[in-house]
Amino acid sequence: MLVKDLMTTGISCVKEEVSLAQIARQMKQEDVGLIPVCNDKGEVLGVVTDRDLVLRALAKEVGDWTGAQKKKPASADQRELKARDVMSTNIVCASPDMNTHHAALLMSKYQVRRLPVTQNGKLVGMLSMADIARKTVFIDEAGDALSAICAAAPPLYL
Repeated sequence: MLVKDLMTTGISCVKEEVSLAQIARQMKQEDVGLIPVCNDKGEVLGVVTDRDLVLRALAKEVGDWTGAQKKKPASADQRELKARDVMSTNIVCASPDMNTHHAALLMSKYQVRRLPVTQNGKLVGMLSMADIARKTVFIDEAGDALSAICAAAPPLYL
């Protein structure tokens, strides 16, 4: 089976200058944990995950005002943060014609649970571990890949 047979299409993306608040609202509205960051040509520059929002923005800011420093909460600073400030870069992508087994191996190798799918350099979809697991014939494969992801080093993006 090919990636194009399982991938989710109609993926929305954001530009680098979009605020983190807008990204969080978009994640909530679309019920997703990852938003691709694309340029005007539709090329993937990076991704922002819900984990990026928490660890690279919120936790960093909270850490800045807790403890000995006793700084004022940095809510104004948080409002100024943009996608470019927290996005994960050097993203591994799949192609629509890639075999899903190979895509699952990529997820395992790079410790990710989602792969942007690109064709001719442009975002055309997203393949998640859940997409693979939903297909009965791939449940074991998805489980093996997820086990490898969880057992290895900290993830690049989830």
